[in-house]
Amino acid sequence: MGKTFLSANLAHTLARAGYKVVAVDTDIEGPNLHTWLGVKTPRASLADFVSGRESRVENLLQETPHHGLGLLAATHGNLAAAQPSAARRAELLGALRELPCDFVFVDCGAGAHPANIDYFLVGDEGLLVLHPEPTSVENTYTFIRAAFYRRMQLAMQKHDVRECVREAMDQRNDRGIRTPLDLLRAVEEMDPEEGQRFAATMKTFRPRVVVNEVASTEDIKLGFSVRSVCRKFFGIEVDYVGYVNRDQAVRDAVLLRKPLTEVHPESDAAVYLQRVAGKLVEAARDAGSSR
Repeated sequence: MGKTFLSANLAHTLARAGYKVVAVDTDIEGPNLHTWLGVKTPRASLADFVSGRESRVENLLQETPHHGLGLLAATHGNLAAAQPSAARRAELLGALRELPCDFVFVDCGAGAHPANIDYFLVGDEGLLVLHPEPTSVENTYTFIRAAFYRRMQLAMQKHDVRECVREAMDQRNDRGIRTPLDLLRAVEEMDPEEGQRFAATMKTFRPRVVVNEVASTEDIKLGFSVRSVCRKFFGIEVDYVGYVNRDQAVRDAVLLRKPLTEVHPESDAAVYLQRVAGKLVEAARDAGSSR
């Protein structure tokens, strides 16, 4: 919950800072990124790429009312077959990486659908948004596990190990593998060489978390709790990059169909969003300097 709100406002924040940004909506079943960015009727959509009506992703981009911020909308999808095939997704993601811009924000749909996992994994930074509610926390853990297993399945080179990862995705598997740490131990026992590859890949899997609509100190602490649980029980490092407080200004902005960071840039929620955006810029700089 709140992922489209964050995507729109983080993209808008970086565009205001002078970066060239593209916001991409991949939630074809429930698109509304265009609404947050003030685009009433997108002239083209990701659905045109999925259906084959348009093969060049750059032709689907359109300007928004905000300088430096482009949009690839997801309206008018074929709900009978909304998401692109795996091969088509790979083509899309390759094209997004070639766009002439500084940042691309991909707003994924909800849940652990394979398409959402692929979109999440291909990014330089994967940002998860959770609410301080039990159901949202459960969904976050489920998504992290699903994304982790998918990453590992792609990284392993031997068939029997990949098959072991596939079996581990079933939470009631006969091998007794219940957590990513269990899977690491199983792979190390099966094949030490693949075990080393598994451990090395595991260290590079580092999702980031933002807690949205916090209303208390306990809500703020939730991000630290999620980080601790992932480290202790999954063996996965999660970065808690910040929180956004509950703010009436957010509702005002969505009713105006504009980013919060434009309508109420001095509001508490907008200030916290700017802090998160700053951390993403720092991460991009660090990644660039290490290459």
